[in-house]
Amino acid sequence: MFNIKYKLLFSIILACFTVFGAAAFDINTSASAGENIAAKKKQIIEAPAPMQEPAPCAQAGFITVKPLDIVANPAQYLNKNIIMNAVFDKFSTLGLDYKPALRENAKYIGFLIQRDDIKDHDVPLSEMKIFLKREYAEKFVDLETGDKIQIKGKVFSAALGDPWIDADELTVTQKAKVKEEPVKK
Repeated sequence: MFNIKYKLLFSIILACFTVFGAAAFDINTSASAGENIAAKKKQIIEAPAPMQEPAPCAQAGFITVKPLDIVANPAQYLNKNIIMNAVFDKFSTLGLDYKPALRENAKYIGFLIQRDDIKDHDVPLSEMKIFLKREYAEKFVDLETGDKIQIKGKVFSAALGDPWIDADELTVTQKAKVKEEPVKK
């Protein structure tokens, strides 16, 4: 009889724990479900805006775009004529002779522009490969780091997930350093 009382008491206690435990679990899952809903609403509100189509340029067939937008989604700009403003960094051989996006170093020279999202020091935007024909590039031997330029060209490849651009026209819009005139005596 003693064992039956303990078994009965044990069963009642176990049933209470089961009922109250399930209720507590249900409360916790309801609370966490509410938190999850709130978190999802916050994500929807804070989600980045979808990428917009670049603004059309005054010149037919060209779109004006920011360099970092091209780097973020090179496939979107593939085979499109673009115009972008940038800050010249340096001439480079980066990307030349790479077979999937071949531009031979005998005929082309590459150049780098600076990242426009970093203002406190110069960082080249090495993800973007920009090429000029060597004959045309010879006109720009006086380009210096920091010169502001406008590039017109075409994104011809998205190899390696990077934009590869043929620059057809380069315009210096502002020199970084103004040359001083010699003082005449």
